This record gives sequence, structure tokens and C-alpha cells, in this order.
Amino acid sequence: MTDLRALFSSNDPVDSSEVFTNRQGQWELVATALAEHLRHVTAPGFDPADLEAPRTHLIVFHGVGGVGKSTLLRKLEAALGGSRPAQWGEPVWSGRRILPVRIDLARSAGTTFEDVVLTIRAALAAAVARPLPAFDIALRRYWEAQHPAEPLGAYLERGGLAARFGKALPQQTQAVLSDIAQALLLPGTVGSVAGEVVTTLIGALRERRQTVRALAACTRLAPLLEAEPSLEALSFYPHLLAWELHQLPDDKKTVPVILLDTFEDTADRHRDLERLLQRLVWLMPNCFFVISGRNRLQWADPALHGELDYTGPTAWPRLATAPGPLPLPRHSTPAGRQHLIGDLSPEDCDDHLARRLTQDGRPLISPAIRAVITARSHGLPLHLDLAVARFLDIRRTREPQPADFDHTFPALLARALSDLTPDERHVLRSVSLLDAFDLDLATRAAGLTHQASARRLTERPIVQENPYALWPYHLHGAIRSALTEADDHTDDRWTPADWHQAATRALAALGDQWATNTALTPSRLLLVACLRQGLRLARDHRLADLGWLTDAAHAYTDDSVWEPLTPPTAPASAGGPHLPLDTPADALAELLTAIARRQHEHRRRTAERLTTILDTGLLPPELTAMALYYRAKAYKDLGHNEASRAGMQAVADAGGRLAPKARRGLANLARISGDFPAALAAVPTLGWKGRHHRVEGDIHWPHGDIARAVTAFTAARAEAEQHNAAGERAIAQVRLALAVAFTDPARAADEITLADQLLDGLDQRATTLLARTAALIADAGTDNVTDRAHHLHTDIDNAGLPFLTRFAELALAFHHAVRGDHHNLTATIGRLNELTATGDFAYFTDIAHFMARQPLPQPSTTRWLEPEDTVRRRWETLVAERRHHLGIRML
Repeated sequence: MTDLRALFSSNDPVDSSEVFTNRQGQWELVATALAEHLRHVTAPGFDPADLEAPRTHLIVFHGVGGVGKSTLLRKLEAALGGSRPAQWGEPVWSGRRILPVRIDLARSAGTTFEDVVLTIRAALAAAVARPLPAFDIALRRYWEAQHPAEPLGAYLERGGLAARFGKALPQQTQAVLSDIAQALLLPGTVGSVAGEVVTTLIGALRERRQTVRALAACTRLAPLLEAEPSLEALSFYPHLLAWELHQLPDDKKTVPVILLDTFEDTADRHRDLERLLQRLVWLMPNCFFVISGRNRLQWADPALHGELDYTGPTAWPRLATAPGPLPLPRHSTPAGRQHLIGDLSPEDCDDHLARRLTQDGRPLISPAIRAVITARSHGLPLHLDLAVARFLDIRRTREPQPADFDHTFPALLARALSDLTPDERHVLRSVSLLDAFDLDLATRAAGLTHQASARRLTERPIVQENPYALWPYHLHGAIRSALTEADDHTDDRWTPADWHQAATRALAALGDQWATNTALTPSRLLLVACLRQGLRLARDHRLADLGWLTDAAHAYTDDSVWEPLTPPTAPASAGGPHLPLDTPADALAELLTAIARRQHEHRRRTAERLTTILDTGLLPPELTAMALYYRAKAYKDLGHNEASRAGMQAVADAGGRLAPKARRGLANLARISGDFPAALAAVPTLGWKGRHHRVEGDIHWPHGDIARAVTAFTAARAEAEQHNAAGERAIAQVRLALAVAFTDPARAADEITLADQLLDGLDQRATTLLARTAALIADAGTDNVTDRAHHLHTDIDNAGLPFLTRFAELALAFHHAVRGDHHNLTATIGRLNELTATGDFAYFTDIAHFMARQPLPQPSTTRWLEPEDTVRRRWETLVAERRHHLGIRML
């Protein structure tokens, strides 16, 4: 259809057309993926019984409710069955036998996992018109065990499957039962009872009798028949179905395309039905699956390990999040298999714009302009239409530029507001301040006393819903941008004071929600989400009263878990933090960003960031203490112990919430300087907040008293578990692994594995590097330790954590002492001498001499808790025990 407005917009011959999206793009995605699947399953070497190969035999369409996902699957079912719209084109697999099977998983449909399996098998019974013995005998046994009073045929009649696919399935399963009984020479009366036939069949399969040689080729049939015929067992039977499909003769070869609709209704707290369905998909790699639901399929997320059988990007490479913002061009094989329905994808936006206006067969809108329009549209077709109109308007007088389209359109906002009530408009503007919201947040941000207006707004298409998110609703990106940039053009626009008041209400509502939920069930997820939204609100709207953000900042830092927080949008300066810092909210956002970013930046940069923040004087006293404390920690990591001690002492003297941590810092500094009695004397004053058990363990292991250190670190880990402190638990576990590594390499391997598991998902770079050091100590005396230590040194230097270099060198000293490598041991002691020349960690040099059975070149400055000879004997013993463990004999 010609775009008449475009036709009459210019004297130039511009070809214009209204680009209609009729789901052809989705059909092409399915067609391309199915063609790839067909090539894969017909290639030499394909084996449906391979349970380890990655799975790519599915495609997922997701989007908000009511955008036509179910309609799309019905259209796909019809097209795959031969009733295809002419504009969709001829599929490349023309001539192949494709069997579409659509299954509605909506709760209203009442579909059970049994129904899913039976639907697939009933469809095959009609299409293939022959028994599938391995699967059918297992199904028959299951049915007789689970539904003894209801014949299979009656169940199919009652559920509508018989009307849909015919009555062949019960007949085929009975035929299989009879044929197997006859082959096993069983009496006719026995041949009608699946349980007795199966018992005899299992024995025949185990003995590989000639009469059942065909079924014996299915290696997993006997174990499946031996298993209790439960729902769990039924979920593994699809493997038998896949095996039988692979055995079909060429004239019966069929590729099922199974369309699972309304997948979101399978969700429950424990993912029980989803686990069964995922198992079915995995075990049928020669079928193709099309899945639709409101949410992306999460199977490629490693975090689901343990909840589902097969998880992670290796198992489902096409379901993982795409590495870039744009998909591959349409003519290529789809890189990903998850596609949003509703808003257009970036690729479809670009395609729409390229085909909308053409001249001499070429796109009139340049790729650079299309990219800006696409990014600004958030996939909203209306934005694309308005951008095309603006392009034509500008083109009358000059050549359009990308900057002309780096904004939203007042007309878009006007159309979005046109059918909203005044109260809904009020709520809409209020929630535009929030990244996501629920009814309570929306109502309180709007300053209303009732939720009705907020509820009505969430039913509008401009509000999108993810029912499994922390806050289920979020405003469409294009509408939110329009409210931010174009509200001045509306008749009922807000004043700056209105926006400021709404931001104040929204910040208070977030704080109340966090405080209320924390009092009931503390949630790290909610804390971080509230902080992200709260910091942005306070910063963007220059809210002077930080209120609950101070408490939330302390809660965020308490557990040493460093999820990224949204950084300020102001550009970063060349050598320091984001500037300018004009308000307390600016300073707090930069403070938490600097604390979290220290896991990814050199500690020198962290110290510079924190110094800049402190110099502004914008932070209230409590948060000033936080900046001082973390700067002192950065100084300690950099080896600037006097500066660190001054900062820690200032925080401890202030007596605020961070005083226990500062006292711990002072105790650690005393230990680092070799004053163990002073460090130990501080332990009783620390308590849980000062991590007293961890400090005690760090005191004992340098004495070679590994047993007491392990006891202390074990207690530290247990205390962290009691307080549900995941970050501290990981730190204590790494310390425990480090201590055990000196005495018991086998146990140390287990402790390091647990440490790695506890660190997974936590952003703790120093602790992760210390865990690698523990692994070196555990492997001391074996090969490749020196090379691994070299790589560890490099990573420590890049991280800006020089204090860990001493640990790596101590590990090397232990390694060379065990091997009796005097030359390298002497070199390592020399490096330790240089690293501890300031007196910090000088006891590491003492320990290295003890390991080497060498006298100290001069009296030690270390104040041990016990006589020096006692400490020396312990380290000599640890070296000797490792040699004995490895079978190393010294001449």
C-alpha cells in the first residue's frame, strides 16, 4: 500500500509503502531454524541417544500478554501443516514430512505432563500409522500402573485426543504388547497384562535374546522398564520415542514440530512441571520445538543449576543472551533462538525503516539514521512512523542527520495520553520516575490513597509486565523517554516542583518498602534494587535528605557482596570519579560505586576516588566514616599501612556503625606489622561485626598452628552462615582452605572447590586471588606450580593488590622447600626480603627461613605468641610431612 503522505512530501521520486508486519518475520525465523534442524538430524553421525551434545532444536517467542503469541503458534501450526499464507513463501524443506503438534499449556486448559506425552504420541500414531514398540511397551506399563481403572482409549476420548488424532494409539500399544508376548512365547492370557510381559522382556533384553534383538539395540530400554512406572519415569520415556523415530524406514520418516503455547503457566515455586518439560525437550533432539510465553526461557542461565536437569549456555547455546545489542542480519542463520513478540526487534526496526522509503531500489534513510531511530524507538512501531514523517519533513529543506532523530516525539506522548483518565495520567508521570514498580509503589509515588488508578494503568498496553520480576511492571521505554523529554508540550504538564515532589514521594516509598520487607525477611535482591532506583532518584532530582539511603548503604557494604550499582550519568574525569559531585546524593552514588568498582580497578584508583569524595565535604558523618574506612582498606592493600592505620583509628574513635570493622582493621594492621600479641589482645573486643574468629585464624596459621587456625576459620564460616552473610562465608572458607592447604592437600582440594562455589556470583577479587594462592600451597612440591605462580603474580599486579604478592611468594617458598630446590628457595627468600623491607609481613620472611631450615640473618622483629623455636619446628615439620606425602626423599 502506497504511503500517500510520503508520495506528496517531495518533488523527488520516492518510493514509499506502508510496511505491514504480519508475522512473516517470525515465520522466517522458524523456517530458517527448522531447515537448520533438518540438516542436523539428517547428517551422518546424528544420534538421538547422545545425551551430552548441546541442544539447538528449539526457538522461543516471548512477550507481554495479549500481543498474539498464541495466534502466532496457531498460524505456524497451520503453515507447517500446509495451509500457509502465500506471502510467507515456499519452505526450503518442501517434500519433507513435517508433523506440527500444538499443545496449550495454559492453566485454563488443564494440560498435565501426561497429556503432553500422550498428545505427541497420539499425533505420531495418526501420522506414522505404525507402533513404536520401545516407547509403547513402556507407556502401556505406566498406564496400567497409574490408571488401572481407566483404559487408555477412554482417557483419550474424554480428553479430546481421540477426536483430534483418531483412535490408533490404543490399538498400536495393544498390538505391541501382543507382538512382544508372542515373540517371548508367552501364553495368550499373559500377553494382555503389560506388567508380566515387561518382566519377561527385561530378562530377554538383559540376555540379548535373538527374539528381541531389535529392541535390544535401545540400550536404555531395560533400565527404564525396570524403574518404578511413576511420573518421573514417564518424563524419561521421550528418549524411547526419539529412538523409535530414528529407526523409522525412509517412507515413514517424520519430523515432529511441537509447539508449546503459554509456557509461563508451567511456572511454580519449584519448577516441577518445567523440569519435566525441559527433560522431554532434551531427550527428543530429533524433534523441533517452538515455545511461546511471556518470559524468556531461562534454561541457559547457570544459576538454575539444581532446579532443572540441563542448564547453562553450553547446554543451550542458542538460548543464552546475545553478546551484542543487535541480532545478525535476517539472511543469516539466527544467532539466538529467543525473540520478543510485540515490540519490533532492532533488526525488524531497521528492516522496517529500510523498506519504508526507497529511491532507485535503495533505502532512502541511511544506516546511521536508522540506528538512532531504532535505539530511540524501543521497538515501538509508532515511533518509527513518526520518525519517517520527520525524515520527510526535514528532507524538504536539507539532508537529514542522525542528531535530528536523537529525541522523542511529543505526538507519541499525546497519543499515549489521549485515552487515559486524569488520575491515570498522574500515576503515569509518577511511575516514569521508576525503573520498575508494583501497585503499592505506583500509588505512593503518585500520592494517592487508593490503588484503582494504578491498577487501571497497569492494564494499558504502555505498561509491560513481568510477573516474576521483583517489581512486575515497567513503563514502555519509548513512553518513559517521551515523558522525560516532551512533557513540556502537553496541556496538563507538570511543573518542576511537581516532579520534585513526586521524586520525594517515590524515594520515600522505596525506603518504606525496603525497611518493611527487611524487618520480615531480609532480601539482598530487594536491597540492591531499591538502592539502584533510590540513588538515581536522589541524584537526578537533587534530593537533599538521603534518609533511608544511609541505612541501605551500610546494609549493602556489610556482606562484602559487590553487585554493580547504576553509576552517575555525568561523564567521568580522566583520573578520578564521576564529576561534578554537587549534592550528597551525587557523593553517595559515587561512594558506593567506588567501593563496588574496587573489585575491578587498581586500589590506587579506589583511594583517589574516595579522596575526591571526602574532599567535597558533601557526605554526612556516618557516610564520611564509610569513605574513610574503605580508603583505609585500600591503603592497607597498597601497603600504605601508616595512612591505613590513621584512617582506621579515626573511624574507630568515632564509635559509629563501622567502629567494629575499624578495630578489626587495626588488629590486622598489628598482625601485618608482626605484633601478634597486640592483634590477639584485640580479638575479644571485636565480636561478630569485627569478624573475631577470622582475625584469630589469621593470627594462628602464621605460627604453623594449623589446627587452631582451622578451628577459628570453621567457627567464622559457621557464624557467617548463622547471619546469612554469603560474602563473609566465602571469605572465611577461603581462609580455611589456605590453612588446610599446608597440611592436607586432599582435604584442601575439597575446601577450595567449596570456596569456588561460595565465591561464584560474588565480586570478591582479592578473596578469589587468595583462593588461587591456597591452590598453589595445596599443590606445593608438584609440577607447574612455578608457572601458575607467575600468572598469579600478573593478576595480582593488575588488580593493584600488592599485599597478596607476599602470599604468592610464601607459597613458592613452601614449594621450593618441599622439593629441596635451594637455588630457587634462596631467590624467593630474597624477593620476600625486598617485599617486607618496610616491616609489613616481615614474619613471612621468617617463615620462609624456617621452611628452609636456615637461620635468620639477623634477629627477627616479629613478636610471636610462642617461642621462635616452637614456630620454626612447626614449619619444618609441615615441609617434612609434605615431602613424605609426595614420596620425596632428601639426600
